[in-house]
Amino acid sequence: MHAVHQLYFQRKSQSTKPYNARGKGVKRCELCQLAQVHCFCLLRQNQQSNSSFLLLMHDCEVLKPSNTGRLIADVITDTYAFQWHRTEVSEELINLINHPDYQPYVVFPHQYATDDRNVYHHLPEKKSNKKPLFILLDGSWREAKKMFRKSKYLSALPVLSLSLDALSARGYISTYSLRKAEQGFQLSTAEVASLLLIEAEEIKAAEHLSLWQQLFEYRYRKSVCQPNHLDPAIEQTFITFIKS
Repeated sequence: MHAVHQLYFQRKSQSTKPYNARGKGVKRCELCQLAQVHCFCLLRQNQQSNSSFLLLMHDCEVLKPSNTGRLIADVITDTYAFQWHRTEVSEELINLINHPDYQPYVVFPHQYATDDRNVYHHLPEKKSNKKPLFILLDGSWREAKKMFRKSKYLSALPVLSLSLDALSARGYISTYSLRKAEQGFQLSTAEVASLLLIEAEEIKAAEHLSLWQQLFEYRYRKSVCQPNHLDPAIEQTFITFIKS
């Protein structure tokens, strides 16, 4: 089990009532959260990467079957996950942020950063052997804004803001469809991670994660019997990619 699985089971053990949202009747795999008949755990493979990810997950997000932060941990070995708290911050989280092996960046749109914050629109050139530690605020857009604004322990860290205008100019179009975004820059957590891997010039890892998310979406829609406009060829496309 990876970090997101561990956080899921920890949070589930604390729950006082059963999951009661849409899709509650689906018998799910506890790891991938797809219907058991559509489980894709046997296809999961790790990808070695020179980048690391830290998922700060809102309480409402940890148990959601449609969460895509979990997909990052499926693919990228060096992924950490913590439940977000405004005031109760674990020592383990602080130690990770301050670890000498990592250069942390809070990934968030620049327009929400204060004027005195260091903001980058591209990943800075590495000046040491530190690995980038991309901190992703995993929640709904409303939740993520609150997390960004109220996490004082993140306020001294630089912000990395992906330029969606530049991505659009290069032909990038979001394919995520399980939740509706209100703004064009509101991408799924896994999509953001794929773009960060591209920024870090880790193209194979980025493609791996992108295909894994597409496969998850396809099987998720089958799991909950939603209209499925996604291309069924993604199954073979992913298998071919892994074999190559």
